[in-house]
Amino acid sequence: VQLVESGGGDVQAGGSLRLSCAASGFILDNYVIGWIRQAPGKEREGISREGVACISSSDGSIYYADSVKGRFTISRDNAKNTAYLQMNSLKREDTATYYCAMVELDGPVVCNHYDMDYWGKGTLVTVSS
Repeated sequence: VQLVESGGGDVQAGGSLRLSCAASGFILDNYVIGWIRQAPGKEREGISREGVACISSSDGSIYYADSVKGRFTISRDNAKNTAYLQMNSLKREDTATYYCAMVELDGPVVCNHYDMDYWGKGTLVTVSS
């Protein structure tokens, strides 16, 4: 499975970005795909990656972290094997590397970093005030 993210960049607080994750090399009927983020320097402090938004292909259930509810929207285009994360009203604390991640799963959505088996290389989002 290959996951390739795009769409990161620099944006001012209050702005918007849309991340894309193109998935290839898999034949999975049931899976969860989503976005996990790591704030700069936090890995060194032992702070785990945070599940931001994930979606289940089997039942369509969606998870959002409390910190992004009402601002971020996850979606997927099955025909293109692509997942998206629309991020609106961005805040400085959204600054992070955003990783696309996937796990084969037949069931409701999960969105913890330790649940995921496949990872993209990440795309950096920097929000300035």
